[in-house]
Amino acid sequence: MLNVAVIMGRLVADPELRHTASDIAVCSFRVAVDRSFARQGEERQADFIDVVAWRSTAEFVCRYFTKGQMIAVNGSIQTRSYEDRQGNKRTAVEIVADNVSFCGSKRESTGSFDRAPLPQEAPPAAQSLPAPAYSSGASEDFEEILTDDDLPF
Repeated sequence: MLNVAVIMGRLVADPELRHTASDIAVCSFRVAVDRSFARQGEERQADFIDVVAWRSTAEFVCRYFTKGQMIAVNGSIQTRSYEDRQGNKRTAVEIVADNVSFCGSKRESTGSFDRAPLPQEAPPAAQSLPAPAYSSGASEDFEEILTDDDLPF
């Protein structure tokens, strides 16, 4: 049997870190995922998929992701039953995240990290060396390596 779910979409809200009574980190969040098709003349629809992450994955999501950011989630589908406040039996379907990844551009994620800012200037040694430029693609840009040895692979 196989139970694998892979989605990519945008976070609907900022994820919030919680802890169970036994102090295990857990984070629930919702991802808006566009459907791969749209009827002619209509806008593409989106599905809103619930995801739960545990332990270090939960801490990672809460630390580095914010509302609107693109996220890729790899996990498994899980169903659970519960009783709502009115006493009705309900079933929840969610993805239990095994792995999450960034998938937006660097520009999108700027400022969302809790770390020291990157230096704006390169070190003096790097400033003095010109960067190699091979933009022309001319044969003078490359050196032929002559060898009679067999390739190592």
